Amino acid sequence: MKRRARLRGRSEFASAINGRRFHQGRALVGFAVPAAGDEDRIGVTVSRQIKNATDRNRARRRLREVARTELLAEDSPLRQGGIRYDVVLIARPPILDVPFAELRAEASQAVVRLANTKP
Repeated sequence: MKRRARLRGRSEFASAINGRRFHQGRALVGFAVPAAGDEDRIGVTVSRQIKNATDRNRARRRLREVARTELLAEDSPLRQGGIRYDVVLIARPPILDVPFAELRAEASQAVVRLANTKP
């Protein structure tokens, strides 16, 4: 992801996590808050429940790819409403076992719920 499309500071993550929009799935948890800027921004973090650093890095890479393809895509529901969002995605331990196609499907459900639109 490009630098301008990422959340970077602790305060940016905290404000998105304290937002009202929330999605909880099997492999990921998502939070969103309307952004002040003119672009959607994504922050990715991994739960410490994933003990091994190698597995945490693998989970982070998978989650970034899903965010890039599902959340930042031109046809994403986040972009259709005209409102820009700051989104935080948190990986859970099952992210390592879920096939990538199911992870993409879960991320698309999260996007619909976070954008508060009907599928």
